[in-house]
Amino acid sequence: MTWNPYERLPPAPSFSLTSKDLREGEKLKMPQVSGIFGAGGQDRSPHLAWSGFPSETQSFVVTMFDPEAPTVGGFWHWAVVNIPGKVTELPAGAGDESGPGLPPGASQLPNDARTKRFIGAGPPEGSGKHRYMFAAIALGAERIEIDAEATPAFLHYIILESTLARAFLEGWYER
Repeated sequence: MTWNPYERLPPAPSFSLTSKDLREGEKLKMPQVSGIFGAGGQDRSPHLAWSGFPSETQSFVVTMFDPEAPTVGGFWHWAVVNIPGKVTELPAGAGDESGPGLPPGASQLPNDARTKRFIGAGPPEGSGKHRYMFAAIALGAERIEIDAEATPAFLHYIILESTLARAFLEGWYER
């Protein structure tokens, strides 16, 4: 059974999310696959760019989620908050532990492995094809005040009222 966690949220307009490293519906390449989870990859976040968002956007959130993870609620691989509204892309590798490509003021929250970094696709062997949902969320708030140790699930709860639009890009991986 596949599900989309965003379907549970109030509807929001959409905009465009693209990447030089990934096309919609394609298999993730080895740089975006996990080394931490023993899948042989590099845990390197892909380049992401967005356009067509509402003019009143003041900031963005970017996340990656695996709804097929063998848990009750999926697995959050990455969450970046407080990306300024004038920023329209993150370079490949921005999700490293030091966040080298993150714009000033942006920060990474702990993922479900409790590390403040991007963790690539690493589904358990034999668990089938997993979808990896990248989301860019346009917000009407300049900054989100959130504890630096908050979870991505909590992040989505507190941005609910300031969400103006959402954009998605989905890849997959299987081993």
